[in-house]
Amino acid sequence: MQFLQSLSAPVSSVSLGIFRISFGALILLSTIRFIALGWIEEQIIKPKIHFQYYGFEWITVPSAFYVYILYSVLIIASFCVMIGYKYRIMSVLLFLAFTYTELWDISYYLNHYYAVSLCSFLLCFLPAHCIFSVDSTSKPSIYQALIPRYYILLLQFQIAIIYLYAGIAKIQYDWLIEALPLSLWLPSHGDMPIIGNVLSARWTAYVFSWFGMLYDCTIPLFLSIQTTRIYAYIAVICFHTITGILFQIGVFPLVMIVLTLIFFPPEQLLQIINRTLTVFNTSVKVRADITKYTSFSIHPIIYGSLIAYCLFQLLFPFRYVLYPGNVFWTEQGYRFGWRVMLIEKSGYTQFTIKDSLTGKKGIIDNAEWLTDHQEKQMSMQPDLIVQFAHTLSTYYQKNGYTHPIITADSWITLNGRKSYRFIDPSINLASINDSWFHKEWILSEGVSK
Repeated sequence: MQFLQSLSAPVSSVSLGIFRISFGALILLSTIRFIALGWIEEQIIKPKIHFQYYGFEWITVPSAFYVYILYSVLIIASFCVMIGYKYRIMSVLLFLAFTYTELWDISYYLNHYYAVSLCSFLLCFLPAHCIFSVDSTSKPSIYQALIPRYYILLLQFQIAIIYLYAGIAKIQYDWLIEALPLSLWLPSHGDMPIIGNVLSARWTAYVFSWFGMLYDCTIPLFLSIQTTRIYAYIAVICFHTITGILFQIGVFPLVMIVLTLIFFPPEQLLQIINRTLTVFNTSVKVRADITKYTSFSIHPIIYGSLIAYCLFQLLFPFRYVLYPGNVFWTEQGYRFGWRVMLIEKSGYTQFTIKDSLTGKKGIIDNAEWLTDHQEKQMSMQPDLIVQFAHTLSTYYQKNGYTHPIITADSWITLNGRKSYRFIDPSINLASINDSWFHKEWILSEGVSK
């Protein structure tokens, strides 16, 4: 009972309102950037085929016209969420539009896209328009200076999971003892002015590796403690700025810098905002009578849903333990586990097609089917290898092959080590159906024949 009272205790809605504004602005700018860089054409329209998520094969890329329409909807929805206009509708539209576009091609999966989908999903259920919004200004009944504490805790929990699980994933031999893959990546920046020699040094890779692990494991705690919060946030800004400069990780640094704002108490956020607004000779005031409420009630359905969501976030990333072998090698249970920049992996996969009826045989030129990015991702992800084999089988059945057999000569190198055979070359991949079960046709790490 005391725990429930703590969850439902009234807190200021300022943090939630600022999170909504920041999050909406982030998606708005990211979407505009995506369009401006020509990635709609490059990643969505240009490819001949797209790799689909298991269970979401029914989601396909529409025509170019509707692709641009959908991204226009995403811009409008993110802008409306940012200003808090028609928020209830627009937050749902934002979640659906963003997640739908990300489900088009699994080869472009990124952890921060998953994080954005989760946060946009949570915002669908949170009244983040109750303050600092067009809705609350035009309709005073929407204004809410106080909200249940669990609204904020839920978002903090989600961000903490991202960091903590990223840190746990780094507690392994290659990362801490061998300083891999950073000892491979950092020397490539040896020509940088002033710090180039430092980045090339072997010890620097160890410092980065250990600091990265400790940072991820502890930053949620330090952001939650009042006396360390401001220093922790400075560390957030510095850490993500440095990684953003050194490594090509897109908008991930900006995403995390924005999302971690939810750890700041409302008074501190208001203080920062008002100091900024003094330049314009104005300020923000929030009316609230905290003595008016003792607590909010939590409906059993809501409470059950919170528990279910949190348990899913806690357990789902650990599904990899259900599969044999090294998760970095097999990639079974790898996605949606918050493994960020953990390995240097590359692969080579050449497909052979043979008609079992006529004996007709041929070698597949991957470049005729896939973009460079798609081929790179496909060559080291077993489910994509199977998907591509099925695509080839379907095509060649329509073009003269009665019973096509698709096999793969597939090799993987992990963290700069020797290449080893990845897929059993005797298996007809066209006969394999993907599933949640262990892929027995993935060879154990270390097989060279």
